[in-house]
Amino acid sequence: MELELPDAGGVTWSVCVRDGAGMPLAAVNADAALRTASVGKVLLLVETARLIVAGELSPDEPLTRSLDLWVGDSGLWHTLSVETLPLIDVAALVGAVSDNLATNVLLQRVGLAEVAARATSLGLRATALHDRVRDVRGSDHPATRSTGTAVELSALMTQLANGTAAGPEADRLVRQWLSANVDQSMVGAALVEQGGLDPIAHHVSLGQPTSFWNKTGTDAGIRADVGAVTSGGRTISWAAVANWEPAPGTTLDHLIVWAVLRGMRHLGEQVLTEL
Repeated sequence: MELELPDAGGVTWSVCVRDGAGMPLAAVNADAALRTASVGKVLLLVETARLIVAGELSPDEPLTRSLDLWVGDSGLWHTLSVETLPLIDVAALVGAVSDNLATNVLLQRVGLAEVAARATSLGLRATALHDRVRDVRGSDHPATRSTGTAVELSALMTQLANGTAAGPEADRLVRQWLSANVDQSMVGAALVEQGGLDPIAHHVSLGQPTSFWNKTGTDAGIRADVGAVTSGGRTISWAAVANWEPAPGTTLDHLIVWAVLRGMRHLGEQVLTEL
């Protein structure tokens, strides 16, 4: 498998595609540690699922949002009137709409140190969730929300697909949450357009001959997509991250975003050819 990524000025790529056994099919700069925006939320979901299956968290535990955790941007909870939700629904919001407020509430309950420990136990060294989501990131905060390498993230996706990350039941929960992801603007674009999967209801594909789940990350100067698709008994996992120096509102930045999204979509097309 040969990767064809756009030569957009100033963009650094980190990409790795694996088969169901975890063997690399293609890689570009796969060891580069880049900013991954919301992709780091996967680590929170993995630890949450592990705690639920272990009986250390109740899926019905009520979690209440608060002003000190408030954040806007992606998500739905900050637009809703309900103040308290069951923990399992808070996790579902993180997986489906990358809900920032839900992320902060869930992370406060689970603990950033606990998420870091889970990442370490999974053998992740450069892939980490560094901080909660913030509307304003100051000099006293971690420089970025999360980081990762394609080689580590694609391996984690393979483990989640195989049920060997946090265990079969916990990994099934994570796949369930991620299968509801509504952002299919990157690698997933080809899978929903050419693979016949519903862009906002592909969660029904779990357990079917063709199934698909993923997590995306978007911020200024960042686009990332990690996930896995299974069809005909063959599973392909991927991690694709692009970073560049952002210049919000400029024509150049718009052109870079367009080129990066085109590259992500083409990667999805190449994944389809491997199934």
